[in-house]
Amino acid sequence: MARISLVIPAYNEDRYLPRLLDTVDAARARFAERGGTVEVIVADNLSTDATARIAAERGCRVVPVTTRNIGAVRNGGARAATGEIVAWVDADHRIHPDTFVAVDELMRSDRVVGGSSGATLERWSLGLALTYAIMVPMVWITGFDTGVVFCRRADFEAIGGYDERWKVAEDVMWLVALRRYGKARGQKLVRARTIKVIASTRKFDEHGDWHYFGFFLRAPALFLSGGKMDKFLDKYWYKPTR
Repeated sequence: MARISLVIPAYNEDRYLPRLLDTVDAARARFAERGGTVEVIVADNLSTDATARIAAERGCRVVPVTTRNIGAVRNGGARAATGEIVAWVDADHRIHPDTFVAVDELMRSDRVVGGSSGATLERWSLGLALTYAIMVPMVWITGFDTGVVFCRRADFEAIGGYDERWKVAEDVMWLVALRRYGKARGQKLVRARTIKVIASTRKFDEHGDWHYFGFFLRAPALFLSGGKMDKFLDKYWYKPTR
């Protein structure tokens, strides 16, 4: 049984997956020097490109997930995991070489219920920097971050995994549930800021470096309309090709 199971949700990621796996291999090698083991699970969400083939050729376990919902994809990969610790990372990220070493060390404390690494961006511009700056206070206030997120597999199962009713923000809701679960046992969430991922800016490349500000202006009307919000989310996150 592996010490850590890394779950990578993936839909048509043959462009980004190889570069992520290059960084995963480097981090696995560093962890192996300390006797640690990692299994890598690619939760393939009906990809129509070479995602599954690339994952298999690179030694990953490929777990098919047919429900087009990111929470379901995260859950599907985690439920196939055998590691004591489960971690998740998006397919367009690149992880730090010390990722598994740091996660292992943090999770050896019985005062930690789980955590996240945080992220930096692969490129910067004024629009990207201001968007990033808007997010930072929320991270400080909540203690919730993105990047590589992790917890014990037993605790993942205890809180019921990711809430599949959410099309987006499922990661935030999951951290809320995990923090509540840990707090009841005297445990806390941590931010492993020394192992930040490098996150892709592909949404900004596609929609423009200032597009989040347009979304903020439109968000109230979209939320109130209900159906329009669903259509927007389907187009932005779940469109057939990307």
